[in-house]
Amino acid sequence: MAVTIYYDADADLSVLEGKKIAIIGYGIQGSAQSLCLRDSGVDVIISELPGTPNYERAVADGWDVYDDAAKATRDADLIQILTQDHVQATVYKNLIEPNLEEGNALIFSHGFNIHYGQIVPPEFVDVFMVAPKGPGALVRECYLSDTGVPSLLAIHQDATGKAKQYGLAYAKALKATKAGLIETTFAEETITDLFGEQVVLCGGVSEMITAGFDILVEAGYSPEMAYFEVLHELKLIMDLVYNRGIIGMRRGVSDTATYGDLTRGPRIITEETRAEMKRILREVEDGSFAREWILENQAGRPMYNALLDASEEHLVEKVGKELRSMMPWIKDA
Repeated sequence: MAVTIYYDADADLSVLEGKKIAIIGYGIQGSAQSLCLRDSGVDVIISELPGTPNYERAVADGWDVYDDAAKATRDADLIQILTQDHVQATVYKNLIEPNLEEGNALIFSHGFNIHYGQIVPPEFVDVFMVAPKGPGALVRECYLSDTGVPSLLAIHQDATGKAKQYGLAYAKALKATKAGLIETTFAEETITDLFGEQVVLCGGVSEMITAGFDILVEAGYSPEMAYFEVLHELKLIMDLVYNRGIIGMRRGVSDTATYGDLTRGPRIITEETRAEMKRILREVEDGSFAREWILENQAGRPMYNALLDASEEHLVEKVGKELRSMMPWIKDA
């Protein structure tokens, strides 16, 4: 399916003249987007909880920080909600929604709460998403290098008839339109993001590493050697994939490694594995994962905390901590 990609010539930054944008949450994305917007000449205000590291960081970055998201909403025309997914709905319901006015716009950088109905905006506001496909540090770095990070644009609600113009202008202020702004939907962004995290980027990779480590150790090989071969060297491979694609990686490693990849990889990711991936996709699509996660947060995260604590006690973590202490070039980000 063909996608539409927008560039600088498609966006008019002047549509934000006379508009004030409130950034709710000065975290990883909030800080980066705020600084880029400010440097692009956009009128920005920041809201963050007093006494938090993010609040202190915002002050250090030269902002006159609002300690009340309700007042920030009242003073702004466009409101970008960049708190974490699990608190967005509460912040919106208690502080933002009561203070919205006709003609306001709500901005998101992830579609979770809109797609799963945790936030239901009134009909009189625009709702759009500009989602950089990179962490905040990279967004800022690429802004300063005048290259920009490829980003996504989605329009959920166009009350004023200007939602798309606002979205394009916001993206241009981040310099995303220098790299390319890909049009999508809140549903597509949310589903593909969650699926990717669960089956490949986080869930799939971490479980594969742990299983490989366990099997080598159980077979009598030293934990240190197991760590190097299934975890430490992963960065070398993923750097090749990141920069050159899968085929570039295959042509960049030894022929022995490539032959093992091509002939043994399909024995790991079997049809049964693919069937389970499809089941996980259905759980994301039908909202069952979202409901599970929402209930987990409402209950105080008992399963989340138990599983996270248990994983921290695994031998791969203890061995890894010792080995990383031998590597001064590795920094604990």
